[in-house]
Amino acid sequence: MKTVIFKKTLFILFFLSSFIGFSQSLSLSPNAKISVLTCGLGNETYSYFGHTAIRVADPANNIDIVYNYGAFDFRTPNFVAKFAKGDLQYFIITHPFADFINEYSSDKRSVYEQDLQISLPLKQKLFDNLNKALFSEERYYTYKFIDKNCTSMVVDVINKSLNQNVITKKEDTDKTYRSILFPYFDGHFYDQLGTSIIFGTKVDKMGTRIFLPFELKNSLEKTTFQNQPLVSKSKTLLEFTKETPKSWWNNIYTYLFILLFVILARNKTVDKIYFLILSLMGIFFVVMGFYSFHQELAMNYNVLLFSPLLLVLVLFSIFKNKKWTYRFSLINFVLLVVYFLFLINKAHFFITLPLIITSAVVLVRTAIRNKKPIPIII
Repeated sequence: MKTVIFKKTLFILFFLSSFIGFSQSLSLSPNAKISVLTCGLGNETYSYFGHTAIRVADPANNIDIVYNYGAFDFRTPNFVAKFAKGDLQYFIITHPFADFINEYSSDKRSVYEQDLQISLPLKQKLFDNLNKALFSEERYYTYKFIDKNCTSMVVDVINKSLNQNVITKKEDTDKTYRSILFPYFDGHFYDQLGTSIIFGTKVDKMGTRIFLPFELKNSLEKTTFQNQPLVSKSKTLLEFTKETPKSWWNNIYTYLFILLFVILARNKTVDKIYFLILSLMGIFFVVMGFYSFHQELAMNYNVLLFSPLLLVLVLFSIFKNKKWTYRFSLINFVLLVVYFLFLINKAHFFITLPLIITSAVVLVRTAIRNKKPIPIII
């Protein structure tokens, strides 16, 4: 799901428009080929899930180009705010196929190709639809992690060109989006943890939509159209073995070490800092849930673990109000129990379990410290 602009795309539209009289009425020859390209996983954040693009090759017209729906412009005003809010505009661009394949070769990422086995009129219609999008306002779309991305846009333009919902998901429809995403973070522990706790209820729905490149590749292999396979057998254009990165810090061991330190320190200041970090993260999740248009961030029940009420607990503790420190320790402990029970059947249960245990220990410890002693009457 590559979402950056390639280095060699200064001529984003010029490559196509250089043809004399080029427009969407340019006729493809009978030997024209249109294929779906699926690109392998990388170790950069934008490349964790792979990428999807469409290739149009027609030797008679001397064209061999790739249509890429995964581009955005870092120079967009208020880029970070727009990306966080979910109204950043992505767009379709083109690359000469040679540049496209060279880029992935230099990145050591595999590329697979599946030729669409459709009639010339349908190829022409797909080609026209791609160019209509490229040279009009249709070029832009608002990115959504599940519903609108480089893969879903390819599915949509092909289905539109075939006049029916031909391409549908053929596997893993009984798994949640969260479960489907989880293995893609192999070697990137804190990215896996971060996405686990920042996503809300939407990713716990069954993954019935195609939203990842290899989901599309696998579904295309099982799709028929007009009583024949929609695509030819997948061809490997580039093949590399993905290297799993090794890091001294980005792993479960540092995560467990930090939490174990919090438990064993038995220090009031450490406990306050721990609760402060969790509460600020919880406030961030709440704000993002209301601020952002990304539906994946809404209704985030992980705030039961990262409770903003922990900040109130910290403040009462700082002001040495034992009564309310004790009460808010109990309130947050109850929220933690509710969270634990709700999370048991979720994909991220085991990755958040150490946090749950640490919070439970520190909350109980805080409650015991601030519980009013029972007077003994002799």
